[in-house]
Amino acid sequence: MAERGGVRAVLLAGGEGRRMGPLGEGRLKPLVPYGGACRLIDFSLANARDSGLGEVLLLSQYEERRLMDDLHRVWNRDPGFRVHFGPYDDAYRGAGAGLPRELPARTWPAERGTADALIRKAGHVFGGGREQVLVLHADHVYRFDYRPLIAEHRASGAALTVAYQRIERRWVHLFGMVRFDRAGRLTEFTEKPAEPTSDLVFAAFCVFDAAVLHRYLEKLDGTGWQHDISRDVIPAMLAGGEDIRGHEVAGHWEDIGTVERYHRAHLMLAAGGPRAGLPVERMPRTVRPGVDRGWVADSSGVVASLVPADLVNDGRVEHSVLFPGVTVGAGARVRRSVLLPGATVGPGQDIDSAVVLENGQVQRVEDTAAVTEGTRT
Repeated sequence: MAERGGVRAVLLAGGEGRRMGPLGEGRLKPLVPYGGACRLIDFSLANARDSGLGEVLLLSQYEERRLMDDLHRVWNRDPGFRVHFGPYDDAYRGAGAGLPRELPARTWPAERGTADALIRKAGHVFGGGREQVLVLHADHVYRFDYRPLIAEHRASGAALTVAYQRIERRWVHLFGMVRFDRAGRLTEFTEKPAEPTSDLVFAAFCVFDAAVLHRYLEKLDGTGWQHDISRDVIPAMLAGGEDIRGHEVAGHWEDIGTVERYHRAHLMLAAGGPRAGLPVERMPRTVRPGVDRGWVADSSGVVASLVPADLVNDGRVEHSVLFPGVTVGAGARVRRSVLLPGATVGPGQDIDSAVVLENGQVQRVEDTAAVTEGTRT
């Protein structure tokens, strides 16, 4: 299926979630539940669908069968938009509304980074006369219409247009720092700089000229590169004198890389209430979509928690985000916490600054007040 306007959207979803602690154990990082409504990967997919793109190519390798089965069930049901599974896609199409019993044997080496994923599956990325490649990630929380970014990229004739956002300079060292000249051309790209000289950071999605991207990937392949878009491809293009532009991202955007950032983002969601940086009504609805969600007040009358309509609560819930299927036992207290789908808090339990997993396991999160690096509004 050809992408509209020659754009191939690719979604990089190879993360194992090792830095997520127990939250990442036994689950794929892209499928970590978020915001009482969805999973991390659903943001980029919803953005692509709502931007009028008919298809997104999934690039993954860690337990990819589990991920593809899930995305096929959730996202490939309705006409007009689907997730493409590259070399496995024919098997899913042939299974109709179900799931394929077997997948073709893997015939390519394991990818070692974001750029490696692009070159190893180049036929699916660049085939079909693609003119642009829109690169997305599976662990970023934001709602964004990609159409103005793509249109601006085409109008400029640039080799690459990177999305960027302005943040407090004290947090720039955690991201890719960018600088532009007065004409709007990229002049510096430094991954996690020790001493930032700019307050602009790469928002980790971008649009490449397909031919230029393919040329640089082939040039880098086989060298001593790190197989990474940010550490290899973009710096090589900058050093090669390519015309690279920027597109500013307004509004809420955050990178969920650790359990601390995950927890902090939910605290900020609860603190913002209906006026949160990313309102719950703008989130994709993929986790038990038939269950309504709403805001409730704490004991002081302040709106401070997001809870599902099916919540069974015989205790107290304050400044927290709860997913559907949660039960809070008699006399229990939940504060500054995230309760995943189906989690149970036993009678009399006191949960504070934690993520409660589906099986009731409590993952404490320390020093959350100091963890602000992953959230930007």
